[in-house]
Amino acid sequence: MTFRQALAFWTKLRGVALRLLFQEEQMAAYVIGEIEVTDPATYGEYGKQVLATIEKFGGRFVVRGGAVEALEGGWAPKRLVILEFPTMAKARDWYRSAEYAPLIKLRQKASRGKLVAVEGA
Repeated sequence: MTFRQALAFWTKLRGVALRLLFQEEQMAAYVIGEIEVTDPATYGEYGKQVLATIEKFGGRFVVRGGAVEALEGGWAPKRLVILEFPTMAKARDWYRSAEYAPLIKLRQKASRGKLVAVEGA
């Protein structure tokens, strides 16, 4: 192996190590929705279409409308949804995507709610 080949090898190895290090430092992000469904049929249509858009951005459902038990403060949401994305940027990209835009309108037509995005620990 020549010096030039060795230098190229170490340069490539360093690049791979930096990419792996950067990936490990990225935090997952969560989109949390408190939803009150007002039109179940229309919301059902939304539900059939939304998963493909979430998965396209590396997301997944963590909570999708399961039973809620209030523990403190009297908070009693009708429906909770929690999505997990690899990064905050992916969560934002999903929410602002052309694929999700028409579904936002469909969801808002069929429900009332609040959404937030938060970085994980």
